[in-house]
Amino acid sequence: MSTNYIVLFEPLMPSNTGNIARTATGTNTKLHLIEPLGFELDDKHVKRAGLDYWDTVDLEIHPNLPAFMDSLTETDELFLISKFAPRAYHQADYTNPDHDYYFLFGKETTGLPEPFMRKHEQAALRIPQNDDHIRSLNLANTAAIVVYEALRQQSFKGLDLTFDYDYDKLK
Repeated sequence: MSTNYIVLFEPLMPSNTGNIARTATGTNTKLHLIEPLGFELDDKHVKRAGLDYWDTVDLEIHPNLPAFMDSLTETDELFLISKFAPRAYHQADYTNPDHDYYFLFGKETTGLPEPFMRKHEQAALRIPQNDDHIRSLNLANTAAIVVYEALRQQSFKGLDLTFDYDYDKLK
């Protein structure tokens, strides 16, 4: 059975990383962070960012991009998420149960390094947007959109699709 991974390259904003960590833990998605980080991950800083669920995040930290790339195996599929990609995120197939899917997002201010993007252009995906009005979508929103598309294609494996709520308790 495949696993999904959100990978953040040199994230700068703890609030974005916190929102992405919440999405990761709520969807059984693993989170990888590539250093250097723009913030500290000690208890004081993560609690200040409202990350009271941080201990539930399946987290791995890599010292740099080459170390992360070295950790990938031949059955891992890497996708680079960038507004400069030629193919849309929903056009990729995330359904092979023998593959793990890694979604690599760039730094909030500069994205992924251009030489790295050029080298892996076939793996680049984008979310359609109106470039006339905004520079880019929010990183946390983008991560959620991509992960939920992968989960949709995987029939939301491991997630609760039913909800039995007693509306009488609201009265």
